[in-house]
Amino acid sequence: MTTNPILDRSGKTGTAFKRAVFIVDDHPLLRQGLALLINQQEDMQVCGEAEEAHAALQAITRRRPDIVILDISLNGPDGLELLKSIRASDPDLPVLILSMHDEDIYAERALRARANGYIMKQEASDKVLVAIRRILNGEVYLSDRMSNKMLQQYIIGAPPMIQSRISSLSDRELEVFRLIGEGRTTREIAEELHLSIKTVETYQAHIKEKLVLRSGRELIQHAIQWKVHEKSA
Repeated sequence: MTTNPILDRSGKTGTAFKRAVFIVDDHPLLRQGLALLINQQEDMQVCGEAEEAHAALQAITRRRPDIVILDISLNGPDGLELLKSIRASDPDLPVLILSMHDEDIYAERALRARANGYIMKQEASDKVLVAIRRILNGEVYLSDRMSNKMLQQYIIGAPPMIQSRISSLSDRELEVFRLIGEGRTTREIAEELHLSIKTVETYQAHIKEKLVLRSGRELIQHAIQWKVHEKSA
């Protein structure tokens, strides 16, 4: 009896043909659970893991997986920034965003940054496998609800996402806003994102202007309220 070789984008071979999956998430238990799910499949296996952007980019370059599963919330630069770095070095590498963050806010941003799909962590495990396989087959994956919503807005000629004040924030502004909602100080945000305090303060000023907020106190309150709403959604 013969078996097909494992063959990923690096050309490495093994005992069975399986697509190589790389996981980037800052929660070890989620990485373990996702790896267990994937490694039980006959057509895919995990070839590596990382919890932050720098290590992930190095490992992805070295291992050359067939697909990357990427969370948005990471230690340091977030998943959207990592996605942009991946695209700079490998425009064709399939990337699936798997995140707890509201798809109404982040799905369109992810696609704009050239992700191949977006799925929320609340989805059942079989939906995650469906998303991976569709993307490996060259398709784009979104939830049925999000796909219908974007299609309806396209048909009536509206922008692809609801134009709320939150959606007017740039990717970096939204990242700073999210960290404010998590209770981070300006200095902590600067250290995590490898920015100067002055740069973070500039982002905060832009956020206040776009959200029509009068003070730093209102900014913090608004960010916390948004974060709580996002978790409960």
